[in-house]
Formats: sequence, C-alpha cells, structure tokens
Amino acid sequence: MLRIVTDGAADVPAAWQKEYDISIIPINIHFGEKTFIQFVDMDFDSFYKEVGTNKTFPKTSQPSPHQFVEFYKNNFSKDDTILSIHVTSKLSGTYASCVSAAEELKGEYNIVPFDSQCGSMGITFMCRTVREMANAGKSVDEIVKHLEELRSQAHVIITLDTLEYARRSGRVGMFSAALASMLNVKPIARLQDGLVQMVDKVRTRKSAVLRVIEMGKVEFGDKPVHVGIVHANDEQAGKMLMEEARKNFNVRDLEFTDLTISLAINFGPGTVGLILYPAE
Repeated sequence: MLRIVTDGAADVPAAWQKEYDISIIPINIHFGEKTFIQFVDMDFDSFYKEVGTNKTFPKTSQPSPHQFVEFYKNNFSKDDTILSIHVTSKLSGTYASCVSAAEELKGEYNIVPFDSQCGSMGITFMCRTVREMANAGKSVDEIVKHLEELRSQAHVIITLDTLEYARRSGRVGMFSAALASMLNVKPIARLQDGLVQMVDKVRTRKSAVLRVIEMGKVEFGDKPVHVGIVHANDEQAGKMLMEEARKNFNVRDLEFTDLTISLAINFGPGTVGLILYPAE
C-alpha cells in the first residue's frame, strides 16, 4: 500500500489528514531549555500561550534521522511503499534527515524521499495529488514524475505583520538587509525555487493583502486553481485574504487553516499567506 508522509512544515487540515491518509512527522519546538514535540505536547493554543508568557524566543529543529527511522518503523509495515514529501531542502534539513533514514532502512523498508521545494499548503496539495493518483492506479514512478512537474507551479505568497520574528530566527537574511530595521512595514515574501525571497513592502495590512492577490493573479490569471489561506493567530486578516481570493481567482476549492507552528516561529504571529496550486 502507498503511504504518504510529510512533516510539520506542511499545513494539513485535520480532515485532510484523515481523508487522504497523510502521516505527519512532527518538528521539535524549543523555548530555551524546554523542548516540545509538535502535535504531541504542543498544539496551536498552547504555542501562542507560551509565546505570550515565555520571554525566551522559540526555535525549531527538524526531525533527526533517528526520529525518522523510529517514525517509519512505528507507523508502517515492510510491505508498504512510503512516499515521504518534505519541506524545501534549501530552508530545512528535514529532507536530508529523511534521505539518511531511507538509506539506513534500505532493503527493509521501501521509502521514496521527495523534496517538495515548497512549504505550507503547497506540500499539502501535493499530498492530495499523490493520494488521488494512487487511487487512480498510477505507479509511484508516475506520481513522482508528476510531482516534479507540479512543484514549480505551486506558489506560496505571504505577508508578515512584523519583521521581528524573521530577524530573530535568522530568516531576515532572506530579505533585504535594509529592511532589518524597518519594523513598521508589512513585508511581502514568496517561496520561489525553494527559497523565501522578499519581493515587496507596503505600509498597511489591507495594502499587503491586495498586493498578495495581485501577485497571485500574475501567475494564474483566470485559470482554475486550488487555493489555500493560512494565518498565524490572526483569523481576521486571514478571512480578509480569503474573501479577496474568492473574488479574484477561478477557485476550484479553498481551504482555510492555521499556519503551522514551525512557520509561525520563523515569520511571526500575524503572518497570513496565499497558496495557489494548479487545478488539473
């Protein structure tokens, strides 16, 4: 049986996790000496509560090769084929850990690592594509080849409420250095070729939302598209972006969900994002 694995950098709605049988290996979340396992002993509510009370800036670390090995052994059988789809290798060591674990288990488990070159719901849409193709009888080789064609067509565009988290997490290096001290702008970034690039900056949240939509329209125009809207503890801004997306895109379907904790740590509460994925 084909099994799908992804990691904590993917925004997977709970209903999708069950419907498409997607397994998620969690990330490690660190607040100073305190370490939590995503989804195990830290959910969204407890994360934002900890952020509000703990003065230590949170950090993340990817699952180790050993954690991957144990995850595969504990969740799958040796008869399964495991397609393991992970956050872009240019921003995280998660994919490398997956590859190491797959090599260690070679001959025992059939594990196919795949670098999504993406993040957030871009990965989630890929996971759904995998399940739909598998249900249609496609082989793993056919599925992987199709994903290789699709990953450059998935677009993730986000706007940050503040640069503070990106600066502290080291992600500000992906933006222009001049922005590091400009804390009163709303930066707009996008995931391109596996890297986060700062592409614009505006002064207000409303302007940022409209600019994100405008950038998405350049890519898709009136073509049918799957849309994901994510937010980091700012449902109001997320809904503003969702309504604009409904008005401006040829929406095949739309999902609204929380931005995963690993990305919320790197980009900060108040971040909202638009994910566009071709509707086939």
